[in-house]
Amino acid sequence: MKHSLQLRLSQHLTLTPQLQQSIRLLQLSTLELNQEIERLLQDNPLLEREDGGTESPPPQQNDSAQSVPEDTPANSSDSTQEQPDSGEDTAPFDVEDGPSYGNSSSADGDDDEYPPLAEQPASLRAHLSAQLSLLHLSERDKQLVNLLIDSLNDDGYLTQSLEEIGEMLPPELDVNQDDLSIALQHLQHLEPIGVGARNLAECLSLQLSVMPGDTPQRDAALEIVRNHLDALAARDFARLKRTLKCDDACLRIVQKLITSLNPRPGSGFSAEETRFVVSDVIVRKIKGVWVAALNPDAMPRLRVNRMYADILQRNRGGSAQQLNSQLQEAKWLIKNVQQRFETILRVSQAIVDRQRNFLEHGEVAMRPLVLREIAETLNLHESTVSRVTTQKFMHTPRGIFELKYFFGSHVATEAGGSASSTAIRALIKQLVSAENTRSPLSDGQISELLGQQGIVVARRTIAKYRESMQILPVNLRKTL
Repeated sequence: MKHSLQLRLSQHLTLTPQLQQSIRLLQLSTLELNQEIERLLQDNPLLEREDGGTESPPPQQNDSAQSVPEDTPANSSDSTQEQPDSGEDTAPFDVEDGPSYGNSSSADGDDDEYPPLAEQPASLRAHLSAQLSLLHLSERDKQLVNLLIDSLNDDGYLTQSLEEIGEMLPPELDVNQDDLSIALQHLQHLEPIGVGARNLAECLSLQLSVMPGDTPQRDAALEIVRNHLDALAARDFARLKRTLKCDDACLRIVQKLITSLNPRPGSGFSAEETRFVVSDVIVRKIKGVWVAALNPDAMPRLRVNRMYADILQRNRGGSAQQLNSQLQEAKWLIKNVQQRFETILRVSQAIVDRQRNFLEHGEVAMRPLVLREIAETLNLHESTVSRVTTQKFMHTPRGIFELKYFFGSHVATEAGGSASSTAIRALIKQLVSAENTRSPLSDGQISELLGQQGIVVARRTIAKYRESMQILPVNLRKTL
């Protein structure tokens, strides 16, 4: 084989760094965008906020032109020397003699830099351990109860059996099943009642057992949760009435008593992560026309640091190459952020123009809409519209919705038109909320009722929509 050199010309598309940054910023949510900007503000001194939220340090110029700030150590020592010597009156102020205001609580001002933190709620383990320390038990028994406390899950259930826990212990501790059973009884007597249960039936039984003996239908409720909980979950009221030999009124009291119990006694101590939603767009009706506008609180106001830019303009040597690169990155970021919000506004206004009926009348008036329709209208790529509508939120008079909420598939109607899947879900919700709970509507009946309104929907489609809205099937919606 003979080797040779050849020149070949070809064309291919390449994503520039600016375009890559624009695509990345477009798919970020508002909170993620602010985090990204904060990171870039720390790395790039030529970028700053217009509101002064991030201040870049001024460049060092002539030492003679530098003024000493009021809070520097040099100025503090001067002010100390100017104070008259008044003997014992100059002693440090004792915080027990009176209140402390402003910066007087700390000489170096460290207390002012850290605001007081909100008190964190006690964990389930800490709550149970505090109660255990007050019991008159031997140290060995307390250690066994603490061992069971460590085995609880977030809901307060003991997920491992006592046999499995005993097998994990070293043989030299000489812990048998009776010791663990006694420790479990101590645990199940702690607050909240129901903690330490090994299943739902035991959890509910523990809560019913501590109720006063004169509680109406307490014994019947205990019988159900211990032996017939599956029948209650399946709403098999006929079987329950035969078992308890009671009427509808009695069974209704039993059901109300059981549903008032807490099936997850430890859930109140688990820390739940709070998710914050910042609306990118606000929709208002102005002179009869629905108009979308950007939320000014969600828009970061950025600019190029003028002081550094002037220094860079005066020094155009090779040493300023890094600053030139950072200046270009700052300009790119400002432009891409502006372009991001302009694209969000264009897409949002196009959605508002097509979903005016929803804004006027609610979910039942939602029209079918797909990403391709918005993309063709705005001359954008469909993937761009998908990025814009992901994790971007619109504040309307009817609530806050993600932009993707306004898109939905269409279902044919008898008149030859189409209805949105969102509108169909709203109709299903209305029919279920207005049904007779003693004889709830089946999926087939809901399909027939929608057919009477001209909307052709199959029964399996009704079941899919119902499950997506977490609406129980017909047998579980039945009540006494």
